[in-house]
Amino acid sequence: MTDVTDEILQRTEKIKARGKSDARLAPDPVNVPMIRHWAEAIGDTNPRWTPGPDTEAPPAMAQVWTMYGLNPVRMPNDPLPETMQVLDDAGFTSVLGTNCDQTYARTLRPGEVPSITTFLADVTGPKKTGVGEGYFITTKSVWTVDDEEVATMTFRVLKFKPGTGRASVDKTKSSRPMMSKDTSFFWEGTAAGELRIQKCNACGELRHPPGPVCPKCHAMDRGYVVASGRGTVHSFLVHHAPIVPGKQLPLTLALVDLDEGVRMIGEVAGRPEEGTVQIGDAVEVWFDPIDDEVTLAKWRPAGTGDPEPAPEQTSDLPIWELPITPTLVVSTALATRDFQDVHHDRDRSIGHGSKDIFINILSTTGLVQRYITDWAGPQTQILSCALRLGAPAYPYDTLRFTGNIVSEEDGVTTIDVTAGVSIGTHANARLEIRK
Repeated sequence: MTDVTDEILQRTEKIKARGKSDARLAPDPVNVPMIRHWAEAIGDTNPRWTPGPDTEAPPAMAQVWTMYGLNPVRMPNDPLPETMQVLDDAGFTSVLGTNCDQTYARTLRPGEVPSITTFLADVTGPKKTGVGEGYFITTKSVWTVDDEEVATMTFRVLKFKPGTGRASVDKTKSSRPMMSKDTSFFWEGTAAGELRIQKCNACGELRHPPGPVCPKCHAMDRGYVVASGRGTVHSFLVHHAPIVPGKQLPLTLALVDLDEGVRMIGEVAGRPEEGTVQIGDAVEVWFDPIDDEVTLAKWRPAGTGDPEPAPEQTSDLPIWELPITPTLVVSTALATRDFQDVHHDRDRSIGHGSKDIFINILSTTGLVQRYITDWAGPQTQILSCALRLGAPAYPYDTLRFTGNIVSEEDGVTTIDVTAGVSIGTHANARLEIRK
């Protein structure tokens, strides 16, 4: 371990050893205006949340009532902010929620004042993740009203160093290949999943790159053959600089001897630091569409094959698609009393290593539960919600919700929900409900 790691773990072990924090009361009683603001931001029209004599607070709001707010005066023995400060001191200044497992004994009602106790369960790291190197912090919390347990939560966040992850790139920004009547057959081939090599119809000579005249017999009668897509690395280099639009650096470029006898230059898939290829390695072609018009021919170690195609996504529940707007991201963060800058300040979010502002985990939990009650009916009781975050949900994307029934037993239905965005799965959640 490094000195930094030792210091982090020593300081957090002392926090763990303290055990459960003192009970901290919510700054305000459960109230109708906050419930209304939350429901408006989430878009949840469940009549149970509307103002009236029987108003209830949505289960997903359990954590909201005891959030610290914009200018917090923190409890001195609250383990989460204290642990996060330890990581801040060590340079792990960015934060990303990853897991939120909640159980609900009952809903809260206006006028009740919940209190929260929390203890630090675990700190693990350093771990290398896609967003950067960091530490996972796990806390466990219990909410009570007059000593009655009403909700529990296991919460996990990642504290990471900005700039230490592999930054995402937009491959549609890749430089466009020059296309002419001499090369159009090649790009039509890549779009069709074929590696085409120009052939002289007069003498049978194969050539690459393509051109108008055969270098052997000087005929202009051109055709093509479809190559096997296999070859051997003749030479390669690892490109570190300058920046290449639409590419993640460093990248490997290889000169490949095709089995058909011509050579072709192309990018090799994989991380160069992991020894992607060596001279003499067998490689095979694969086709990477960068947009609706251009597909590039790239290379990878032979035998790796295409990844298994993702099974067609099915859904027992109606599929719900929700456009992600900046307003949705900001309003839901404010309605959940989450003032972390990555959810409303684009410049600060980018400074923390993100592409843009993104939806917070409390809002995702609320949206998942809205999806379930919109389907199952407004009186549905949410018993638990175990949620795992994946790809961030950025503005100008779309959240696509699907749900599948896992089991139905003793009046309890277990449902798996997936919320997807364009870059992958935003969240997986398993809920237990009683209709």
